[in-house]
Amino acid sequence: MPNDNDFETAERLMARAVTRRDFVTALGGAGLGAILAGTGVAAFLVHDDVYAIQASEGYLLVDTKKCGACETCMLTCTLAHSGHTNTSLSRLQLTKNPLGRFPVDVQQNQCHQCPYPACVNACPTGAMHIDPETGVRLVSEGKCIGCEHCIDACPFTPSRVQWNFEERHAQKCDLCLNTPYWNEQGGPDGKQACVEVCPMRAITFTKSMPKQSGTGYDVNLRNEHWAIIGFPIDDAGRVLPSTSVPTASVARKPSTEK
Repeated sequence: MPNDNDFETAERLMARAVTRRDFVTALGGAGLGAILAGTGVAAFLVHDDVYAIQASEGYLLVDTKKCGACETCMLTCTLAHSGHTNTSLSRLQLTKNPLGRFPVDVQQNQCHQCPYPACVNACPTGAMHIDPETGVRLVSEGKCIGCEHCIDACPFTPSRVQWNFEERHAQKCDLCLNTPYWNEQGGPDGKQACVEVCPMRAITFTKSMPKQSGTGYDVNLRNEHWAIIGFPIDDAGRVLPSTSVPTASVARKPSTEK
C-alpha cells in the first residue's frame, strides 16, 4: 500500500514548476482558465510556479474490515458498464491474500479521484481527462491510443486505471457517470452501482475530499447494527459487541396474558 511519502512525491510531480512563460506557451495565448495542452487538465495560474486543478465532486470510501470479499461490487460494476459480468474488467478491484489474516487478507482498490491526477497528466491525447461539470477523472475511450501511460503513472498498486482487453482502451472508475447498461443516474449527484449492491454496506460515497494518505479512503462504516450480530465496531476489535449496542433499547417484557 502506498505510504505518505508516495502521496507527497506524486503531489510534487503534479505541482512541479510551471513558469508564466511555459503556461502562456502551452495555452497559445488563450488566457487563464483554459486547458493545458496535451493533458486535458483544467488549470489556472496562481503565481509563477503553481497551477490549480479542479477537484472531483465525489469519492468512494470503503471499510476494509467490513468487506466480505464476495465480489458483488466487481460483478455489478462490469454489468453496468459493459453489459456482462467479468471481474477482470471491474473498475473497483479486490485483491485477496490466501495466506493473510484478517483484516489484511482483503484489500479494496478503488480510484481515489486524486486531487493531482498523475494519470491525467501522463495522457498524451487528452483521453484521460477531468470532466468539467463534475471534476471526475475519466476516459474518453475514442481518444485512447493504448499507450498505457496512464496505467503506469498511477501511484497505486494495483493501478486504479485498467486496460480493457476486450475493447482495447484504458478505463477507470467514473463514479457511474457512463453506465449504458444501468438505468440509473450516476455521477456525484446520482448513484454508484457498487455502493447500491454491497450486501455488507462496506462501500459509501462522499462529496468531501478524504485525507490524502494511505488510509484516508479506508473508513469505519460499522455501527450498532454490526454489533447486534456479534461483531466489534472499533478498528482494534477490543470493544465487546454487547457494549456497542445502544442502552436505550427497552428489553421485551414477558406477556402476562393467559
